[in-house]
Amino acid sequence: MMIRFLIFIMVAAVVASAHGQVGDDGKSKENPKVSDVTEQEDPYLWLEDVTGARSLDWVRQKNKTTQDHFEASSDFKNLEGDLLKILDSDERIPFVSKAGDFYYNFWRDRDHERGIWRRTTLAEYRKADPQWETILDLDELAERENENWVWDGASILRPGFERALIGLSRGGADASVTREFDMNRREFLKEGFNRSEAKGNISWIDQDSVFIYTDFGEGTMTSSGYPRIAKLWRRGQPMDEAEIVYEGAVDDMYIGAMHDDTPGFERNFVQRTLAFYNDELYLRTDDGDLQKIDAPNSANKNVSKENLLLELREPWSIGGVDYQAGSLLVIKFDDFMAGGRSFEIAFEPTENSSLASYTLTRKHLILNVLEDVKNRIYVMTSTDTGWQKRLLEGAPEIGTVGVRAVDADESDAYWMTSSGYLTPTTLYYGEIGEKPEQLKQLTPLYQADGLKVNQHFATSKDGTQVPYFMVSKKDLVLDGDNPTLLYGYGGFEISLTPGYQASVGRAWTSQGGVYVVANIRGGGEYGPRWHQAALKQNRLKAYEDFAAVAEDLVKRKVTCKARLGIQGGSNGGLLVGNMVALYPDLFSAAVCQVPLLDMKRYHLLLAGASWMAEYGNPDAPGEWDFIKTFSPYQNIDPNVDYPAVLFTTSTRDDRVHPGHARKMMAKMYDQGHDVTYYENIEGGHGGAANNKQRAYMQALAYSYLKERLFPKASEE
Repeated sequence: MMIRFLIFIMVAAVVASAHGQVGDDGKSKENPKVSDVTEQEDPYLWLEDVTGARSLDWVRQKNKTTQDHFEASSDFKNLEGDLLKILDSDERIPFVSKAGDFYYNFWRDRDHERGIWRRTTLAEYRKADPQWETILDLDELAERENENWVWDGASILRPGFERALIGLSRGGADASVTREFDMNRREFLKEGFNRSEAKGNISWIDQDSVFIYTDFGEGTMTSSGYPRIAKLWRRGQPMDEAEIVYEGAVDDMYIGAMHDDTPGFERNFVQRTLAFYNDELYLRTDDGDLQKIDAPNSANKNVSKENLLLELREPWSIGGVDYQAGSLLVIKFDDFMAGGRSFEIAFEPTENSSLASYTLTRKHLILNVLEDVKNRIYVMTSTDTGWQKRLLEGAPEIGTVGVRAVDADESDAYWMTSSGYLTPTTLYYGEIGEKPEQLKQLTPLYQADGLKVNQHFATSKDGTQVPYFMVSKKDLVLDGDNPTLLYGYGGFEISLTPGYQASVGRAWTSQGGVYVVANIRGGGEYGPRWHQAALKQNRLKAYEDFAAVAEDLVKRKVTCKARLGIQGGSNGGLLVGNMVALYPDLFSAAVCQVPLLDMKRYHLLLAGASWMAEYGNPDAPGEWDFIKTFSPYQNIDPNVDYPAVLFTTSTRDDRVHPGHARKMMAKMYDQGHDVTYYENIEGGHGGAANNKQRAYMQALAYSYLKERLFPKASEE
């Protein structure tokens, strides 16, 4: 098993908590801060009360207005039905992961709203219609326990594969419970390793011991709402007697511990995450001592069998050698721990290339490289004369390609997927040195005939060339009058690469709309440098890039302001909020989903404190001066004519606080702007807890955009 230590992006707190004591005036008694505001200063502060009666009454009122408008339309109902058919379709590829002799899959469809965890053999999986063995039916469990359980993953114990730790989330929240499951009896163990609802996790060591990092009570969580303490918990032991493995600081982001169960390389590790892309990794010896892996905090650290792999995010000079940011370095783990610093360079970036990902098989290293946001797959083999590099045989040359090992401990087999905006996803099974076998291909889920994909580059304000993809009709007329949806994210080094999006196809491109994806700075399309170019005080670069793409679409006569809309969620919701506030003259409609918007208080709400490495700390000296330039909530002006905006969020989102969308909606509504609102009562940060909710949310967004951007009957 490969243990790769990455930043914990997907966890956040259940309930927002105040920082420090609060006096009668609502301000901190110690060191008043920028973020300390009263209801006189922020009249919508009460909307941060997630489940308060007053807040939820407001939500239900806004929801009803939106529902009454859209649900009355037969077009909306038809679109919702079609999107649900896509989401529930049995034609989807059931992706699997191997554990022992079986291949496991979690599956949702019309008959399994919450889903089933199931398994099959490789021989069966090769068939067009495999026979599956159901391990756990989440719908039955939810009905039996009267809970809206959402699947949160499973970890199966090696080498017997007879026990599993299963994560379950109420309504899709990040907070979850963990329960020990008997694979043979198909039942949860009442007296097993069970973790109460909280942020955190449990990691197997062996059948009678685990690492657990969770909410142990008052003072045991970080200010970001993540676990601050990791313990070694033995079967039958009271939790308060479990051995503390590591105790982090309150202002750390996340503390975790994990066991590497690779045969012959069993090791224990502790990770202290201080912030995004800032973590420390420790080897825990048999006597409980911690030995730090003395590599840069910003590097992604991966221990696999005898090797340590470091993916650099900053330049590093060590052992008399200078290494570039974005490089992948390899060294024998034991040599490194003994003081050796003679690395081999497995990958080095260029001006137009970056390392998207990599995977290790039994004898090889497979690199997935982005070259101008297009994937190239290389096989690296370590020899006495260094790394030998060659293209992976049979890898597709177009579309987005992903590769991962089937079982890195036992074979050189790999899964490979290829996908494109118009090309349904295809799954391959291969062995290095042989041509991969196509196992499954997604049946087209919408009519893509007559569509095309092009890549273009826009010139940003500072001269940077910003790539973007455009999906449109082959016979698109460049008359500046085409309904166009521009999508973006631009944060946390996440790359937006082409992929088959049947919902976009059915709801937008097949209906005559143009769909554009902007690869703006802040993302990872060109590696760490692309991300770091838009951090903190440089955040506006991401929005300048997005504006440049919008302007290029108009310049090329693809569209015009009246026909141009934008969309984004989470950090992409912050992008949309800033485009509304800072560039209101570029477009006419926006869909802002599960967004961050109040950047003065974001670090006080749920998981917000964990993102200060990305955005900055409003309460640190001088930092509010630049943060306020990209805080939409503070920058909205009653005297400006803004584009129409649909805000959507989820009450159960315990990562990005729903108060962001609520307050922005309320403020803009009271100022007289054209705004619409819908909040799903469930759904977590993804906005939906099941396919039915997801179809509704998608139909709402596309119906809103079509209503605003497509020509009216009177115009045709």
